Amino acid sequence: MVGFSLIFVILRVNLTKEMKYYEVTFDIQAPQELLQDAKDVFSAMSAEAGFETFEDIELGLKGYVQQTLFNQELLDQAIACFPLPSCSISYSIVEAEDKDWNEQWEKEGFEPISIPLPESFGEGTLVIHDGRHMPEKMNIGIEIDAHLAFGTGTHETTRMIAASLLDLNLKDKRILDCGTGTGILAITALKLGAREAIGYDIDEWSVDNSIHNAVINHVDEKFTSILGDASVLDNKVNGFFDIITANINRNILLADMNAFVSKMAPHSILLLSGFYEEDVNMLTTKALNLGLHKKAQRQDNHWACLMFEK
Repeated sequence: MVGFSLIFVILRVNLTKEMKYYEVTFDIQAPQELLQDAKDVFSAMSAEAGFETFEDIELGLKGYVQQTLFNQELLDQAIACFPLPSCSISYSIVEAEDKDWNEQWEKEGFEPISIPLPESFGEGTLVIHDGRHMPEKMNIGIEIDAHLAFGTGTHETTRMIAASLLDLNLKDKRILDCGTGTGILAITALKLGAREAIGYDIDEWSVDNSIHNAVINHVDEKFTSILGDASVLDNKVNGFFDIITANINRNILLADMNAFVSKMAPHSILLLSGFYEEDVNMLTTKALNLGLHKKAQRQDNHWACLMFEK
């Protein structure tokens, strides 16, 4: 089994809505040779309880979950049904510290992320970078300032969707980015030739940050960012889209996939990520029942990305 990667998380804290998180520390008792596998399996199983992300620690995991989405009963069920009999799991819950995540980000930033361009673009790379770590060489550059928003390209799920966009012909296409975060996927699509991109996010900071990133990448005239959840597709977003991206957790993808499909033009593409390999069958079944067919699948360090066509 692929080892769980340490994820640097910038929690999406909405000060206006007072979006609060729990920090849950999981003590995983397991034989040393099974500890990493136990972490992998448990992180996948506990997603149903509402957890958005995990941090690898020496004795187990730290998980982060919005207080309003936390389902402790499902968490306890996951522990009770844990399939590795030689392992035991206990946990403690505290409110996540209201620290200045933006200040921490400003100090650290991230190293440039290079994604090889396909032959149709010629030789070279697409490089995602911040304003403090400028790449020496790039063919297509995307600058991201992450102000309290998730999505810099450092996470496997973001990289897989970005790489999938490179495999598509985006010229003059209309893009919908669900849970836009920093706007990185919408901005990538616009840089690759899309004519318009609309993103939405439940986090007011993310909406503002995605607009800022569109400005510094000189694609703001083609980008619109909307505050809200998938309900905005009914009352604030008109028309149909050629490509829809959604890098969100599994439960939200399952709940919102009907809304995504309602906005897909004939022969359009739906790109999904934000979930583990173990969730692929469940999401694929849902997509097939909605009339989509599967075109491609990627895996990276236990995370997965799916491409469907209408």
